[in-house]
Amino acid sequence: MAATTASDGWPKYEAMMSELFLPGVPADLVRVSLDRAGGNELASGKFASPESSAALAANGFGWFIERPSLLPAFPGLDDIEWPAASVEIERQMRFPWQGGRHPWLDAAVVTGTHLIGVESKRFEPFRDRKQAVLAQAYDRDVWGEAMEPWLAMRDALRKDPFSYRHLDAAQLVKHAFGLSTEARRVSRAPVLLYLYAEPPRVPASARSEHRAEIEVFSAAVRDARVRFAATSWADWLARFAAPAVPPTVTAHAEALRLKFQP
Repeated sequence: MAATTASDGWPKYEAMMSELFLPGVPADLVRVSLDRAGGNELASGKFASPESSAALAANGFGWFIERPSLLPAFPGLDDIEWPAASVEIERQMRFPWQGGRHPWLDAAVVTGTHLIGVESKRFEPFRDRKQAVLAQAYDRDVWGEAMEPWLAMRDALRKDPFSYRHLDAAQLVKHAFGLSTEARRVSRAPVLLYLYAEPPRVPASARSEHRAEIEVFSAAVRDARVRFAATSWADWLARFAAPAVPPTVTAHAEALRLKFQP
């Protein structure tokens, strides 16, 4: 499937953009970010899939790229200084070495004190059972102080690669390692936020199992320098309706619910 661009004609281009992006989302800025990340989401047609996780994250956070101060704070992180100073989608968190692959997070929120890397999930936790794979490169002594809980999780996943059915724990470990380096570079305290959807058609038992795994994982990496937090899209979007929130933000939450049912 070839990507539609402005050169194909503005009516066709604008029609595609209106189908993929909610009102107020800067489509061209989001498209540049998606293309930079290299996931081929738009050109492949994956972004247009009814189950696309990238579409939920890009629309959810993309609206705030030009309005970062309006981003509602995340549940579980109320102690962090707010408002946000910047919001990005598809932010790379590079490891402290050249070459190889470096993690991309779905969104990044920068405040005056913190760098919050967001890993957003939609249907992925409820598909195939997760197998943890962590290369020997992650054994390098480069992650900084107070990272022992993450190192212990790395080692535990190698011993039991199938210890989590729904949670992609190995991916979270890699993200934490990337955040530890990126946060030092930008002089912010690092936070890894796991933001998960609970689609209505997923069995309640699977959703409960996923939440239980999140709790186990959270306890295991507690008190590390890279702080881990988790919240559902539903709980976060509920904050978009708080009395002090502008009506435009509340309307954006309603549009997200209608289109993605997170």
